[in-house]
Amino acid sequence: MILTIEHLKELATNCRGDILKMTSVANSGHPGGSMSSIDLLVTLYSFANVFPNDPWNENRDRIIISHGHISPAVYSTLAAYGFVDREKVISGFRHPSSIFEGHITRGIPGVEWTTGNLGQGLSAGVGMALAAKFKNKDYHVYVLMSDGESAKGQVTEARRTASKYKLNNLTVIVDYNDIQISGRAKDIMYVDLKKEYEAAGWKTIEIDGHDYEQILSALKIAKKDNSPTVIIAHTIIGKGVSFMEDKPDYHGKPLNREELEHALNELNIENDIEKFIKIRDSLPIVEHEKIKLEYDVKINTGKPRIYTEKTDNRTALGRAIADLAINNNNVVAVDCDLKGSVKLNILDKERPDRIIEIGVQEHNAAALAGALSVEGFVTFFADFGVFGIDETFNQHRLNAINHTNLKVVVTHCGIDVGEDGKTHHALNYISAPTSWFGFKVIVPVDPNQTDRVVRYVASRYGNFVVAMGRSKLEPIKKEDGTIFFDENYEFKYGKIDVLREGNDAVIITMGSIIPHAIKAVDELKREGIDVALLNVSCPLDLDEETLARYSRTKILVLEDHNVFNGLGKMIEAKLFEMRILPEKFLKVGIDRFPVSGDYKYLFKLFGLDKEGIIKNIKILFEE
Repeated sequence: MILTIEHLKELATNCRGDILKMTSVANSGHPGGSMSSIDLLVTLYSFANVFPNDPWNENRDRIIISHGHISPAVYSTLAAYGFVDREKVISGFRHPSSIFEGHITRGIPGVEWTTGNLGQGLSAGVGMALAAKFKNKDYHVYVLMSDGESAKGQVTEARRTASKYKLNNLTVIVDYNDIQISGRAKDIMYVDLKKEYEAAGWKTIEIDGHDYEQILSALKIAKKDNSPTVIIAHTIIGKGVSFMEDKPDYHGKPLNREELEHALNELNIENDIEKFIKIRDSLPIVEHEKIKLEYDVKINTGKPRIYTEKTDNRTALGRAIADLAINNNNVVAVDCDLKGSVKLNILDKERPDRIIEIGVQEHNAAALAGALSVEGFVTFFADFGVFGIDETFNQHRLNAINHTNLKVVVTHCGIDVGEDGKTHHALNYISAPTSWFGFKVIVPVDPNQTDRVVRYVASRYGNFVVAMGRSKLEPIKKEDGTIFFDENYEFKYGKIDVLREGNDAVIITMGSIIPHAIKAVDELKREGIDVALLNVSCPLDLDEETLARYSRTKILVLEDHNVFNGLGKMIEAKLFEMRILPEKFLKVGIDRFPVSGDYKYLFKLFGLDKEGIIKNIKILFEE
């Protein structure tokens, strides 16, 4: 539905009025950049294949607004095209009861991705453009972004990825108004956009971002030029109101009443702001309805594998992902130059069309993977723990806000990494995700449980972290020597596994410590000390029934994790909540940056080997 130039001008003028009204009603927001972007937005939503009456039509073009602070421009455009109610937008903007938050939110009709953390929108666009290729769909992906965020390294990573994968279904539009919070963009951190995009293999077009004919022409060229293309649109902040134009002051400052009156007179628009203020004053102070988009996951999880020989969990991880991809076309994995270590090399060999190799670009990879996952793909982002958790913290926080379907599978966690040293010891793989509300964390104990966990997370919509060490492990066995996680085992999220019964004390632990704990418990039993052993594979959602049965005695919590914010602290909090006060409670974990060395030596240094565990259990029995 491409509108006439005159109609576009009229729409843009009305939208400028709405931008100024909603920011003034809220006494908050970003009118300046919204005014510079509005001509681009009204033209783009006219040109793109979008459906106001069916906003989530699978064949729609995807429009991502990377600089989410121009939400007034986005909301006014969506209202102009009938996606949302104009009155609700103007009166409810930035009010807690309104879905029209300060930065755009995925799930509002016409909004594909929640943004606000600058520099991540292009990665999301790359993910959605890749999804179109995987689905053999011809929809186009548009990313509108600011000039200031173009200085971020993640944008460069995303550009390279788009070029590598020849994403001719991706167009970027840069709102180049040369102003950001601190002044002129060229003075703060100059970016030669044309040269940088061309160096990455993109085609470039430069236009006047307020000339509708130039905008339309550029969009037509970009859609047909068989290459990822950037349209560098030169714009003016505050465009349309004389006293606002080219003034940094109006980047994030709403107009006062006198300024608003003056501006609306210039635009020849009625000043009916009192009507919207009255509506706003009547709004309840409640949280707005939750907006969550998701889909039914349809997947064949295949036949679980049973490991009887010593194997590392990461091999079971890679094998299970490959099994899933062989059985399903909607399984994809993203790798950061570590496929041999995280074992995605199995997938690369057996289903190479379902692995995306990003190289050493973790930030882009994490955001791209999240966007890919909302497009119907069960997406695994595989990395070392220190990169996949710590380094990409903010990307996963934004994935959580976007309610993605991402499986963050991280290996080389804890001091089990050994000789790689303190820069590579991931010590926050269960604590960091607590800040990503809604993420679930699973720490499988051996290859058999790992296999079941991978198949489980693939079958459920939602965000998961699956964390494991590096070393090869013997399959966990029962006291009679048979496989514990055998062919009859079914993984149940939150369930604590009782690996050994005991009445005198209990060891609560997880992951790579379990083999050492089993040896310690078995030896203690021979000495006449009856110790139970619990495997906590889901530390964020603790099994209260099992904890209650085993926690009224002496407790030793062991963890290959930061002891100040890990399993021990979570057990303490849960027992307090349950009003359970054990006789004695001791937690042992990593309380400093570890040194390099064989993991066996490091476990010994931190009291996590068999001898250290026995010593600490006996401390519980001291008077």
